[in-house]
This record gives sequence, structure tokens and C-alpha cells, in this order.
Amino acid sequence: MLRNHRRSWREDDHIIKRRNQPRHNGGVKKPKVRVVLLCGPSGCGKTELSRTLGLPVMRLDDFYHDDTYPDMPKAFGIIDWDDPRSWDSAEAMRALTEVAHRGRTEVPVYSIPTNSRTGTAVFDAHGKSLVIAEGVFAAQLVQACKDEGILADAIILKRHRYETFWFRLLRDLGERRKRPSTLIRRGFGLMRIEPKLIAQWTELGCHPLNPEDTVKTIKALAAEKP
Repeated sequence: MLRNHRRSWREDDHIIKRRNQPRHNGGVKKPKVRVVLLCGPSGCGKTELSRTLGLPVMRLDDFYHDDTYPDMPKAFGIIDWDDPRSWDSAEAMRALTEVAHRGRTEVPVYSIPTNSRTGTAVFDAHGKSLVIAEGVFAAQLVQACKDEGILADAIILKRHRYETFWFRLLRDLGERRKRPSTLIRRGFGLMRIEPKLIAQWTELGCHPLNPEDTVKTIKALAAEKP
């Protein structure tokens, strides 16, 4: 549900922690479904890799705010979609918690070319005991998922940053996300700060893996008995 007022990132973080405090009455309820949080720089291949694993994949990018949301952060002359303040962390955590305990939840459908939510959809685990939640802000949810007892792993998909720059540019040009000059300027900016981002995500509880090891790790988790 879209909101007509703006919460600060600190307020979002407070809501996540409050919603996901471990239950007392016997401890945290065992989830039906566990979550692999998969983060990484924009364009590193999170979505494509996730699709090859045969598991339900929740697109955390669908939880972006509309571009009309108040006080959106700016960088490179446009809204900074790589800033967590552009994203609804509390709503994303609500969806993950619900799918973990009920097996399904309602999620927004987001259009990146129009920078807006276009509707909602039902995300269903289809009886799987493991789902992937992928997106550039996945690391922001690590502690909340741990508190809720639903975290299976938290992985940073890591490639060489020049490779990521190229993949990102091809994707964004192909999808006509922004003007080519804007995409190139943004791409170089993201490439420069990529090591800092990976360090931040690691501090939040993720660990970096190359694509091959990411696939092996997630397949091993999926093979575990519930």
C-alpha cells in the first residue's frame, strides 16, 4: 500500500526491529520457509542467477517508492535509487515474514522505466522450504531476518567491478531505463563506490561469493531437510 507521508530510514529500521523481536512464549516460531538474502551491486546478475536455481524469487526492487514520494535522495542529477531511503524496508520485511510463516504474501509490482508501482501480485513459495529474496538492499534486512528466525544465508554476489559495470550498462540500455549519458555517468559513479558498498554489506552480515560458489551454496541449502 502506498503511503502519503514519508518515514525516515531510522523510523523504518525501528519498525522492522519492533515487528521482528523474538517471540517469548517458547521462543521464535519455526518458519515454514527460510530466506536467502542475495545482494550485490546493481547489474551484477542477481536476478539472472536466481532464475537458474529453480526456487521462488522475491524481487526486493519491487519495494521501491514511487518517484513522487517526498524527499527522495538524489545523486548524479537524478533520484538515487541506490540509496536505502528510496526503498520501503518495512514493507519488504513484512512480506518476507509473512511468506516465511504462511507460505505466500502480497507484493507490489514496480515499473522501473516509470519509477512507480503499477499494482500488486501474490508471491507463493509453492511448497518450497527455501526462497530467494534478491535486490541491492537485501543486506538491510539481515538482522531483522535473523531476529525473526527466517534467515538461511545472506550472500553478496561479487564479480569484478568492471564486469558489473558492463553488465549493468547493457541491461539499462536494453530496458531504456534512462538516457544513455545518465546511465554512463551513474555507472562510473557506482563502479567507484562498489568496494565501499561491499564492505558495508559485509558489516551488515553478508558474505561475498563469486557466481559459481553462490549457486553451490544455495543448492546445498535447498537440499537440506526442513
